[in-house]
Parts: sequence; structure tokens; C-alpha cells
Amino acid sequence: MGRPTEVRVRVPGSSANLGPGFDSLGLALALYDDVEVCVDGYDDVLVEVTGEGAGQVPCDETHLVVSAMHATWALLGEEPPAGLRMRCRNAIPHSRGLGSSAAAAVAGALAAAVLTGRDLELEHTALLQVTAGMEGHADNAAASLMGGFVVAWETPGNTAQRFNAVRLEAHADIRPVALVPQVESSTKTTRGLLPERVPLADAAFTGSRTALSVLAFTQRPDLLLAATEDRLHQGYRRPAYPESADLVDALRARGVPAAISGAGPSVLALTSDARIPDDVDTTGFTAMVLPVDTAGPRVEIG
Repeated sequence: MGRPTEVRVRVPGSSANLGPGFDSLGLALALYDDVEVCVDGYDDVLVEVTGEGAGQVPCDETHLVVSAMHATWALLGEEPPAGLRMRCRNAIPHSRGLGSSAAAAVAGALAAAVLTGRDLELEHTALLQVTAGMEGHADNAAASLMGGFVVAWETPGNTAQRFNAVRLEAHADIRPVALVPQVESSTKTTRGLLPERVPLADAAFTGSRTALSVLAFTQRPDLLLAATEDRLHQGYRRPAYPESADLVDALRARGVPAAISGAGPSVLALTSDARIPDDVDTTGFTAMVLPVDTAGPRVEIG
């Protein structure tokens, strides 16, 4: 039996950091990009994109999904095909802090592994290395690759397994709402606002809240307001998205656990009823009720 020539992949978006868990906590969200790939006899690369990013992202071999496919083939020691046809139907907003680039990397890595006949479960570690390596950190990539709530960490110097993550089940009472502005934000730009050193008191405070987050997200959602407090990165990034930071403050003042989603500028509200208080001004933001994705990617062959 020959290798598959077609594969369809659905990958969830994600929210990372979740307040204090900088580069370490991630949550998969029920917002999906769909990718179809065919490699049967083509000698060039052609990409069709609909939805988010249409008319803005490249439609050739430089497309992020294609780049992830080639990175995966290289890591697995496989020879890439001469060409391919790919269709992307994107629902995850780009440059809004909802994991669009990580989802693209995961889609490409999964498709590449399937098309070489690999067992995805056996290649899980390799797929995480590729996708997290493209991001530079594993929080979004692990959430999109595994679903649910993830805790990710990096082991510098370990070239075979630099990136690691474990999946935990998010509490069923958590009903996230993403508040998405029209403006975009660059991860590179927002990281450039972060200092090389922070006060010890702030580091200790944020460390305690990160530890508390694991309990709050999995067993005690009543603790989420305290668990999502941060002194490590959000305050320094405020100039990049002042309206989003103000919205986080307004939500928290009303008792709603809220944080900047990833590098922003979207805001993630961790509600119990999928509602935003009526007296919180959300002008300029679109509210999206996004349940936690518990299934992870869906893959269909042929």
C-alpha cells in the first residue's frame, strides 16, 4: 500500500500566557483553520486561501503551512514531493493573539507526517519540536497540537527534545469569550517592549499566580480572578494595545477573570456563563464565545 496523497486537517486556535503563564500556559479554543493538501503528481506549489488572511498571505512555497511541512520532512529525514496543491479555509484571526501562526504550523506538520505514512502518535515529540521551534516557544503550538489546557516548558541544550508540554483537562465550567479588535499586533513588537530584568517581588508574585493557574484552570475556576493576575509582561506591553489593557482592567474590576490573549491585542475573558457584563464598554471589539477545544486536531486521510 502506497503513501497517502491527500489529507485534510482541522486545527484549533489558542490563547497563550493566560495572564501570568508567559510562554508556558496555553488553552485550545473552538475556532478552527481547515487545510486540505494533495501531493499527487504536481511539480509546483499552489495555495488557495479563503477566510482570514485571504489576499494577504503568500500563495506559494513561502506560505507558513508549506514551510512547516518542509521543516517536518527535514526533521523526519523524508524527501519532500516536487509539488502540492493546498486549500486553506481560515477562521482564526491573524495577528490578534489567538494562535493563528501556531495553528498553521501544526496543520503543516501534521499533514507532512501523514503524507509520509507516519504514525502521528509516535511522532508527537517530533511534531512539537517542529511547531514550537517555528514559534520559539511551545504554549500556542502545544495547545493547538494537543487540545485542552497545556503547561509547556523548554529544556535549553536538548536538541532532540527542547520543547515539552503536558495536557490537562480544563474545568467544564470555564466558558471563554474572546474580545477581538480590528487592529493587529506583532509578537516581535510586543516582545521588544519587555525588559531583560524585572523586580524580584514581581517575579515571585507572578510565579505564585502561574502555579495557582494550574489549579484554577483544572479544578477551582472560582480562583481564576486571582490566578490570572500578572506583573511580568502585560504592564510593559500596555503601550502596544492601550484599549485592550483598559478592557482587561474594566473586566477585572467587575469580577471577570481576564487577560491579554497571547501577544494581543485580543482579550480573553474566562467567564462561567459566556456573558460580558452590560456595563463594560466593548466598543471596537467583537465578542466571540469560544469554548475550550477538548479534541485537538482532526485528521482525515484521502
